[in-house]
Amino acid sequence: MGVRVRRAGAAGVLAAVLLLAGCSANGSGTSTSAGKADDAAAAAPADAKAAAGAAGTGGAGAGAGGAAAAPSAGASGQSVNRQIAYQARMTIKVDDLEPARDKAVDLVTQAGGFVSGESRRGAGEGAQATLTLKVPSESYQKTVDAIGGLGRRLALTSQADDLTGQIADVDSRVKSMRASVDRVRALMAEAKTLSEVVSLESELTRRESDLEALERQQQALTSRTSLSTVTLDLLTDSQHPTGAVAKPKDGFWHSVGKALTGGWHALLAVLHGLLVVLAAGAPFLLVLAPVAWLLLRLRRTRPRPTPPPARNAFPAPPQHPPTPGTED
Repeated sequence: MGVRVRRAGAAGVLAAVLLLAGCSANGSGTSTSAGKADDAAAAAPADAKAAAGAAGTGGAGAGAGGAAAAPSAGASGQSVNRQIAYQARMTIKVDDLEPARDKAVDLVTQAGGFVSGESRRGAGEGAQATLTLKVPSESYQKTVDAIGGLGRRLALTSQADDLTGQIADVDSRVKSMRASVDRVRALMAEAKTLSEVVSLESELTRRESDLEALERQQQALTSRTSLSTVTLDLLTDSQHPTGAVAKPKDGFWHSVGKALTGGWHALLAVLHGLLVVLAAGAPFLLVLAPVAWLLLRLRRTRPRPTPPPARNAFPAPPQHPPTPGTED
C-alpha cells in the first residue's frame, strides 16, 4: 500500500512539472521582448490576476526609481503617471572654456546629477569640450535652461520617449516570473526521487535565468526614466577659424616668385618624363644594341668591289704618221 502511495505522489509531482513546463513555454517566450503587450497575455492563468495588478500600479521595481511622472487622464478618467525618458544635445559658444565647464558641472551637481563622460579637443583659442550629463528627470527642463544661459546657444535638440506601457509590461512579467520560480521551488521541496529533483532543478535554472533577464530590462528602463541625458558641446571664440590662414596680398615680386616656382616645377616635370621614357626603353636598348653592333661589324669587314678605270672625258687626238718629204 505504501509503495502505491509513493508512486502516486511521484506521478503527481511529474505531472505538475510537465504542467509548469507548458506554462513556462509561453511565459519565457514572451520574456524576450519587452515591448509587446499581447505576449504578456499568454502567461499562465494563475498569474493573470497578479500581472493585471502590477500593470495597474506601474510595477514596484520601476515605480521606486523616481522616474519622471507626467499625469494624464485615461479612458476611465483616472490619472496615469507617464514614465518619460528625456534626452537633449546642446551646443554653446563661450568666451572661456574652463569657467563655463565648471559652471555646467555645478548646475548638474546641484540638481542631483553627475558627469558620466567628458572629452576635450584643442587648447587655448579654439578649444572644445563635450560633456555627457546625467540629470534627474524632475529637474531636466530647469537644468537645460540654466545651462543654456552660460553662453550663446548655437543648437539644441531634445527628445522625449514615453515608456509607460513598456515599463508596466516588464513589471508584470517580472512579478509573474517570480511567482513561477517560487512554485518550482515549492515542488522541489516535495520531490521524493532523484529524477524529480533533477528535472525540477533544470526547470528552476531556466526560469531564474529568464527572471534575471527581465530584471535587467526593468533596471535599464528605470534608469532611463529616472535620469535624463544631456550632451553639452562647449565651443570658444578664436581669432581665425580652425585651419584658416591669412592670405597674402599679390604683388610684383610675389608674381615673379610664383613664375619662378612654376618654371622650376615645369623643368622638374620634363626631366621626370625623360627619365621615365629612358627607363621604359632601357630593356629594348639592351636587346637591340648587340644586334646593331653585329650588323655594323659585318658591314665594315665586307670587301669593297674595285671601281673601273676612269675614262678621259677629252680623248687624245689620233697620232698620224709623218708625211714623206717633210723629214729633214
